[in-house]
Amino acid sequence: MKILVIGGGGREHALVWKLKQSRLVEKIWCAPGNGGIANDAECIAIGAGDVPQLTKLSEDLRPDLVVVGPELPLVLGLADSLRSLGIAVVGPGKAGAQLEGSKIFAKEFMGRHGVPTARLIGIFDSSDEACAALAGTSFPVVIKADGLCTGKGVLVASSQSEAEEFIDRVLAKRELGEGGAKIILEEALCGEELSYIVLTDGRKLIPFAPARDHKRLLDGDRGPNTGGMGAYSTDKLLPPELEAEILKNVVQPTIRGLTEDGIDYIGFLYFGLMLTPSGPKVLEFNCRLGDPETQAILMRADFDLAAMLLAAARGEISPQKVNWNPAASVCVVLAAKGYPSAPQTGAEIAGLAQLSIHHEAIAFHAGTVLKDSKYYVGGGRVLVLVCASQSIEHARDVVYDNISCVKFDGMQFRADIAALPTDPPTRRVVHQRFWASRF
Repeated sequence: MKILVIGGGGREHALVWKLKQSRLVEKIWCAPGNGGIANDAECIAIGAGDVPQLTKLSEDLRPDLVVVGPELPLVLGLADSLRSLGIAVVGPGKAGAQLEGSKIFAKEFMGRHGVPTARLIGIFDSSDEACAALAGTSFPVVIKADGLCTGKGVLVASSQSEAEEFIDRVLAKRELGEGGAKIILEEALCGEELSYIVLTDGRKLIPFAPARDHKRLLDGDRGPNTGGMGAYSTDKLLPPELEAEILKNVVQPTIRGLTEDGIDYIGFLYFGLMLTPSGPKVLEFNCRLGDPETQAILMRADFDLAAMLLAAARGEISPQKVNWNPAASVCVVLAAKGYPSAPQTGAEIAGLAQLSIHHEAIAFHAGTVLKDSKYYVGGGRVLVLVCASQSIEHARDVVYDNISCVKFDGMQFRADIAALPTDPPTRRVVHQRFWASRF
């Protein structure tokens, strides 16, 4: 097999790393890739959002399979373009990608098909009307920009003044651009969050190992939302009876609803869930693998990912037992100075050679540039250090021990990924990540 991977972050590095292990794989290209991916695949400097050039590239290379990592090319219709050329693709077409590309589409979809989610307060394109709707609303309340906003489009507002300020920034000042042309207001849900991902060929599906991520920049789930500062995966997050409930009440109605709406969905479908006292409810859909959840999950994958993805792209998923290592895994993101608002790039990264001494940990490159055999910071999230072990505690210790090897100017990371809380909170609110209370 020859495979083209689209994207250039830590998720894509993890995909390339796992695909490369397959005996079926002869060649891997990655567009655009990054400094670390260049060690495992041939990188081609085409941006992930450049659908015309990526389509031409695929037509020229004629890969056996294209795996699309990020959401933007899917929302822009890359999978449709490639399928029109007869190229096998893992990733939904433009219609299915609306589940992530439009929060309004996703909310209306869930309402039509009985997928449990938070109560909708309203949809607005006027800041005055949205602020007026806050009167009489209990707080906290969740505000979501409709479109793609690189992780900046959601706020859990704890007061009316905080909500009104965010609404003004999004709708009146248009700080988020067209992605914030409309917003939705919904109730805040209480419970623990869970990332649950399935691979589907439109009819059948394969569940992936569960994970939980940490979105806030600072320890204790403080600071601004980010693309993700770390994640962990363990089967203890998902008892069998809970998974059965999620599949019956959330996943199957979603897959069935896509079919009923005439949407042929092939690829990964990510369910961001809140485990509420009244059952699992959907916070958000993603039309692709999560980042950094992918880095933690694929460390536990004990199967041929290339064969599985090709089968899905061809609509040939067969019922099978997918093996997951019983280990737990932990990944921690090392971010650039100024991330997430204004990341500073260009700093040289030292210590990566030391990581090869510690065989238990792997460094996936998320935003690096390779020049003259040296690595430099090239993006907001720079590296993701990952370890799989028999316990969360050991995996976590290994990751943080390895972090001490790496240095670059302004490096920031959370010190509490997958840590047990000493005083667990009694009330947990949507889009605020808390430490796991059970292992």
